[in-house]
Amino acid sequence: MGRPRERHEAGEQDLFRARLDQILNMNHELVRLARTIDWPVLEARFGEVYCDGPGMPPLPTRLMAGLAILKHTFNLSDEVLCARWIENPYFQYLCGEEFFRHELPFDRSSMTRWRQRMGEERIAALLQESLAVAVKTGAMKPQDTRRVIVDTTVQPKNVMFPTDAKLIHRARERLVRLARKAGLDLRQSYVRVGKLALIMHQRYAHAKQFRRANKSLRKLRTYLGRTIRDISRQIAGDAALDAIFKWPLYQASTVLEQRQRQRGRKIYSLHAHEVECIGKGKAHAPYEFGVKVSVATTLKRSKGGQFALHAMALPGNPYDGHTLEKIIPAMEDTIGAEIERILADAGYRGHNAPQSHKFRVFTARQKRRVTPAIKRQMRRRSAVEPVIGHIKNEHRMGRNYLAHTQGDAINAILAAAGYNFSLLLRWLKAFLWLLIAAFLNRPKQLAA
Repeated sequence: MGRPRERHEAGEQDLFRARLDQILNMNHELVRLARTIDWPVLEARFGEVYCDGPGMPPLPTRLMAGLAILKHTFNLSDEVLCARWIENPYFQYLCGEEFFRHELPFDRSSMTRWRQRMGEERIAALLQESLAVAVKTGAMKPQDTRRVIVDTTVQPKNVMFPTDAKLIHRARERLVRLARKAGLDLRQSYVRVGKLALIMHQRYAHAKQFRRANKSLRKLRTYLGRTIRDISRQIAGDAALDAIFKWPLYQASTVLEQRQRQRGRKIYSLHAHEVECIGKGKAHAPYEFGVKVSVATTLKRSKGGQFALHAMALPGNPYDGHTLEKIIPAMEDTIGAEIERILADAGYRGHNAPQSHKFRVFTARQKRRVTPAIKRQMRRRSAVEPVIGHIKNEHRMGRNYLAHTQGDAINAILAAAGYNFSLLLRWLKAFLWLLIAAFLNRPKQLAA
């Protein structure tokens, strides 16, 4: 696949069409943001995955990067973003269009393939660019990034709340569907009685008749076990069928054997097996199903707002304190400077920060090495909580719709970048009104 053909403003005229820069308000915040972003830097960074060769060239980098920015800044799904892109000329200008388009120049699935091709490392360039734009526009000072606050949250996956009965029923349904597709003749599919057993289990559990509910659960386990054994007998010795059924049979057997409070890895969703059960001690949600994410913000609130400096998915549900060894170097690569001080909650006690930063980390209720100035700064530690709240509620971290572990990592970074760009749009809009007010209130010269 060749390199993308980047579109740059050519200044071409069309007798029958007006250019976007002739019909748009050039003081609009999206236009000013488009002119402030360093697109050549993003083109060089994202272009590293391509090489010169035969084939149709990919879509322009500015188009795809602009779509990713708009998606998470305005909390839009891929389908809604495509619909609004056709209607909104400001969206098209941000993505590098010179003339208004009445149809999409890309397919909706191109956004998914672009995210997968870029990966976590290169998608982080959008978060870096949001911080660079903040410094360039005066919304944040470079020294604001030297002192940071770190905390973790849970990025829930787009799965329903798992129960044993639902998982067992879904596992049997998947096996029966796949067996019919492969042409296997099962002794019994349990479609009717399996659905009835699931309904009765849910009714008994709702009525707190747990002895009857457990009886229906045992029926579901029996149906799944018979289906597994029936399929295993029929595919024995057939390498092609064994390759098709290997992963579904493994998932079904794991779901059948796993028990409550068991140690080790468990399956909570069949279509997203990477989902983990994470307990954060919240009263309204004792357990959440997704992946742990680390979020870092500035200690001091900048002029443009409380910017997010770093976001990283942490698969495996690690202890918070044992994440600093990986987070601190990645954070310094993102902001391009050395961190002077890190403030964290008590969950980071016994941390494994790099040796150079061992005494730069301060946790809640720490007594040693805490000066009065640091004690005053620790009162600002909770400033990371509203940042996490905005990122989750308004920028698509509250429910991750991207698939697999790579989707978890990409969504966390794009959500933080979208939050920063939303602050920048607000800053550019407010800054314009400040300039207008200063111009109108300037002292007038009196006539001699």
